Amino acid sequence: MRAWALAEWALFPLRLFLGGTFVFAGLQKLANPNFFNAQSPISIKASLVASARISPIHGLLSHLIQFATPIGIVIALSELAIGLGVLLGLWTRVAALGGALLSFSLFLTVSYHSSPFFTGADIVFLFAWLPFVVSGSGTRLSLDAKIAARTAREVGVPAPELVAIPFAKVQEICGHFHAGACSARRNEICAQSLCPVLIGVRAPLATRVTIDSIDRRTVMLGTAAVAAVGTSALILGGVVAETGRLIGGAKSPTNSTSPLSGAGSVTPSSGPSSNTPTTMPQGGVRGALLGAAKDVPKGHAATFTIPSSGEPGIVVQPTTGQFLAYNAVCPHAGCAVGYYGANDVFVCPCHGSEFRVSNGAVLNGPAPTGLTPLKVVEGSDGNLYLQ
Repeated sequence: MRAWALAEWALFPLRLFLGGTFVFAGLQKLANPNFFNAQSPISIKASLVASARISPIHGLLSHLIQFATPIGIVIALSELAIGLGVLLGLWTRVAALGGALLSFSLFLTVSYHSSPFFTGADIVFLFAWLPFVVSGSGTRLSLDAKIAARTAREVGVPAPELVAIPFAKVQEICGHFHAGACSARRNEICAQSLCPVLIGVRAPLATRVTIDSIDRRTVMLGTAAVAAVGTSALILGGVVAETGRLIGGAKSPTNSTSPLSGAGSVTPSSGPSSNTPTTMPQGGVRGALLGAAKDVPKGHAATFTIPSSGEPGIVVQPTTGQFLAYNAVCPHAGCAVGYYGANDVFVCPCHGSEFRVSNGAVLNGPAPTGLTPLKVVEGSDGNLYLQ
């Protein structure tokens, strides 16, 4: 089989991958109540808080944190709509443009500082969408193509088909071109409308009327199809979201982590805490009050807000009376890590980096460095203080 006969199938596997991935991503978010739970380390709010510290558009993100839940809903439904559009080949260019814009926004907010850069998938997704922005879905297994063919039949013209023509054949039909002159026209100025394989915007009026009629009907049928698919997607998304809520959704890997219930308990924080450090001795020590030591049982961890920066911190009690604390910001992409008690490690929920509890060192990347240690001590009053 000639290469041109395979041309329209060449991007079909990529189309399936992108469409399937975005459908799965949208449904996964809708099915997981933790994604919309501000207290969860894998929530959209936690992601925005983490991104606001490292993103090049942090000034904008800091103002969007208060709208985290609506933004999460829009992202999930957009991913579902984009994925279905690409899978079905319906308004493919529009869907692909939406996918490219969403991937670019995720690159700016989540994976901008991924090192090396290719460990962040968002930039790869951005460029993977571009071929479909340019070419659409083609005529193979595509609703766009079926709608165009039906419209052509109704108007009484042949169905649009992509046909490869060697350039030598074009020259044979339309003449040789040189310096704007055409041999088929006795070296007069070239006229595109006189060449059947180059017919375009300068086509005769009757042909343009037929093309305009086809385009209008195609848009009308396409709009009706989009409305039907969109309604179905909303119903599917609602069912999946309600099912996820009823069964509890995906569990967070940080099930051994809870917020401290004391003065510094803001998890996650969208800015500096109002609880500023004190220089007066409390409980026999100096420092910022975080909360009660009893809220960090042996073998468990708790989160708090670092008063000086507003960034999240995490404290764990590996052995009785020993408290180890770190800045919870993952050095890879700024997500907040949590404590995974089953393996006794800190885990980044965004990209899977793992850190040693004893010193915060990296166990598994892609994080380039370990967690920043903090000094937390227990006072005689049974509270924890950040020094």
